[in-house]
Amino acid sequence: MSDSSIGVIGGADGPTAIFVTTVDLTRAVLLPMLECAVLMLLLYFLLYRRNKAKPLCCVLSILGIVAADQMSKLAVLSLEMNETAEFLPPLVQLRRVHNYGAAWSSLSGARWLLIAATAVGMAALVWLMVKIVRHPLGVWSLTMVVGGGVGNLIDRVARGYVVDMFDLMFMNYPVFNVADCFVVVGTILALIYYFKYYTDCDAKNWEKKDGADPAQDN
Repeated sequence: MSDSSIGVIGGADGPTAIFVTTVDLTRAVLLPMLECAVLMLLLYFLLYRRNKAKPLCCVLSILGIVAADQMSKLAVLSLEMNETAEFLPPLVQLRRVHNYGAAWSSLSGARWLLIAATAVGMAALVWLMVKIVRHPLGVWSLTMVVGGGVGNLIDRVARGYVVDMFDLMFMNYPVFNVADCFVVVGTILALIYYFKYYTDCDAKNWEKKDGADPAQDN
């Protein structure tokens, strides 16, 4: 759907021109998400199997998630507060909402507490990615959570609130954003990794000494 705004240029001393600005919100929100998904897949197939390229792969993926999140939020800022626009009917519509808290607006108003908690949480996940987690599913899931967390952290630092946009039309559910999608999907994948692969693949990495990987000693 396109969102249109009308403006006027000119005044008493010159000609007056009326212009209409049209923004395709569906494309502006969906396209960055698709581009981010393609980027992550390309990085996985091109870089991930090379050990030295894993950090680059993770960094580029996080940057892609943050870019997709921020671009979608900038597009939705063309709407007024609580204004809706078609997106993927009858499943999802766009609605501009500002969340001053965490999930389900909990801790609303505790801006700096949320900023500190998010920053500490993201730092802990990055540490796990660097020191402990080696399995591809584990690394990929944590990368998604970190990217989504950083996207919302930028909002809280720069704006004082998080811009949400996706409003489910078929059920009563809190409005969420692109960063939230990555956090939720990443968390689900992280749970699958933990219960299925962690014990056999990465639990031994807590026993590293002086940066040595026990798996490489054999």
